[in-house]
Amino acid sequence: MRFVKFALAALLSLSFAAAAHANDADFKLQNKTGYQIDSVYVGAHSSDSWGSDIMGRDALADGEAVNIVFPHGNGACRFDIKVKYHDDGSTAAWMDVDLCKFSTITLFWDAKTQQSRAVGE
Repeated sequence: MRFVKFALAALLSLSFAAAAHANDADFKLQNKTGYQIDSVYVGAHSSDSWGSDIMGRDALADGEAVNIVFPHGNGACRFDIKVKYHDDGSTAAWMDVDLCKFSTITLFWDAKTQQSRAVGE
């Protein structure tokens, strides 16, 4: 009986931990732009500062994905995301992205319109 109570308590704590993580603003970034991304910046939507590159690796090649983990306490959900491309050093930014709503952000480049777009999943 003691083992059953312990197992039930362990399962409940794992369930709560999974639920807390599901509401987290950390996200997976997928690069489908056709270009290498050298830097990723995430800033609070209410801030004018991008801070430092938080990608956690040197580069993100086209077709690759990386998990972005960053400090975002206080239950914040709305962030701005900026990337810097390797080829010409140009940047693209997406403002007011709800990272509590989306766990994956996929970046695309449309050569015809010369615009980047981000799709949340």
